[in-house]
Amino acid sequence: MEQDHLAESLNDLFTNVSTMIRGELQETNNVLGLVEKMNTRVAEEYKGFGDVASGLRIFVEQLKSKSGSFDEYVQQIDTIEQQVTEFEAVISMLDNVLTSRLLQCFLKWCGPKV
Repeated sequence: MEQDHLAESLNDLFTNVSTMIRGELQETNNVLGLVEKMNTRVAEEYKGFGDVASGLRIFVEQLKSKSGSFDEYVQQIDTIEQQVTEFEAVISMLDNVLTSRLLQCFLKWCGPKV
């Protein structure tokens, strides 16, 4: 009788731990899914920005060939392109940090226990 109670308690313990781990894995999976969707959305936005910037550059170069008074605008576009490049680098760094932290969280909850 005592062994049955112990076996039942251990079974309950393992069931509860399994449920907890499954919940943690689902949470991590949900976060990773959200990060994937965010990355896709940001990539779409940047693609649009790149297309706009390319179109503007071509347009400005055509205007510049007709008139030298557009040099100021070319400089502004170059500045904007540089800022976009720097912004992309920051986003990449943030993405790497977030990915690293999510991996650490995943390993903390799901990795081998020492």
